[in-house]
Amino acid sequence: MKKILVLGGTRFFGKRLVEVLIEEGFNITIATRGITPHLFGDRVQQIIVDRTDTETFKEIFENTSWDIVFDNICYSPNEALAACEVFKGKTKKYIFTSTLSVYDEILGKELTEEDFNPYTYNIRYGNSQDFSYGEGKRLAEAVFFQQASFPVVAVRFPIVLGLDDYTRRLHDHIERVIKGEPIHFISMNARMSFISSEDAAKFLKFALLSDIEGPFNVTSSGTVSMQELMGLIEKAVGKQAKIVVGKDNERTSPFSLPDDWYMSQEKSIKAGFTCEPLNDWLPTLINEITKQCK
Repeated sequence: MKKILVLGGTRFFGKRLVEVLIEEGFNITIATRGITPHLFGDRVQQIIVDRTDTETFKEIFENTSWDIVFDNICYSPNEALAACEVFKGKTKKYIFTSTLSVYDEILGKELTEEDFNPYTYNIRYGNSQDFSYGEGKRLAEAVFFQQASFPVVAVRFPIVLGLDDYTRRLHDHIERVIKGEPIHFISMNARMSFISSEDAAKFLKFALLSDIEGPFNVTSSGTVSMQELMGLIEKAVGKQAKIVVGKDNERTSPFSLPDDWYMSQEKSIKAGFTCEPLNDWLPTLINEITKQCK
């Protein structure tokens, strides 16, 4: 039975991952700050730790060993370096949740893994508050791939959507249409890629069971423009959205971009994993969230 550590694992697709691992019968330990309660009962063990407290982090895991470590909560090069030191000789594989935001300086093209090379990226150390979200993830990837003594997979997800998304980004769009509140976009033609929380968890399990290493884009096939997205919401709500196209302000959609921002999934498909097409699940999810919000 594989012994698995999940850093994070009490919210959203991290929670779905733990549920999938429980179904597989693995020996699972989750490590969290203990702020968000979990509902796994005695099916998992739990370690309470703040991973930004490096010394305590090292002490807690000093005499441990794991077949696989999942890291869903690493946002800085300092946290990545601590993980490299803590788990040296203690794990056979490390699966790090990265992001489409490692490409946040590149718009207007289909993004491939080669568009950001963590093996040669110049490392600067600091904490999460010292960098933007995308730069923190770029630097974390660079540390893992340049410093880790164990095999690493960096899973680059786009925005993850689901009924239980605690960020409520898609929920917010639907609620604004229901209430008749304006939503601002920079461009209605910009296209984005997304992934469902179910497929995000399934790929993380796939990374565990396969021999893949390195960075992987993992996204649903297909893209959606902001015009198409709002059209799906209008259809579900039964009401026309108040859309304002123009400059950023406090009412701008978190999905708003000046140009396309989406990833190629060719590498993950060649490795043996295919996500559900975007058109097969996004309209259904929008309908389900609309029912919750009304």
